[in-house]
Amino acid sequence: MPKIIHFEIPVDKPERAIEFYTKVFGWKIQKWEGEFDYWLVTAGEEDEPGIDGAIYPREEEDNIGTVIGVDSFDDFARKIEAEGGKMITEKMKIPGIGITGSFEDTEGNVLSIIEPEPMD
Repeated sequence: MPKIIHFEIPVDKPERAIEFYTKVFGWKIQKWEGEFDYWLVTAGEEDEPGIDGAIYPREEEDNIGTVIGVDSFDDFARKIEAEGGKMITEKMKIPGIGITGSFEDTEGNVLSIIEPEPMD
């Protein structure tokens, strides 16, 4: 069963947000080495329940993002649309991460799905 595996927090000033979340919650935050500005958040110890996430520069009216892990991007994109949802971004491959895209549910909420790359 697919579950939420990642969160994303859009911010106006990444450095300010990093300082805030580090000081308030003790999160470990480091810059991703990928092709766009993205900071990976470790939000707790590995043996604690919960998920990790990321901080990224806000674009327009971004909201906190929720990412659901799936075993097949294409299959779930079809299921989303068959059940009244709508894919709102093109399928995007992020090297070393997986295939992702955003959708709108039947209530107007925007979420994302990701088919993670296999771990070798």
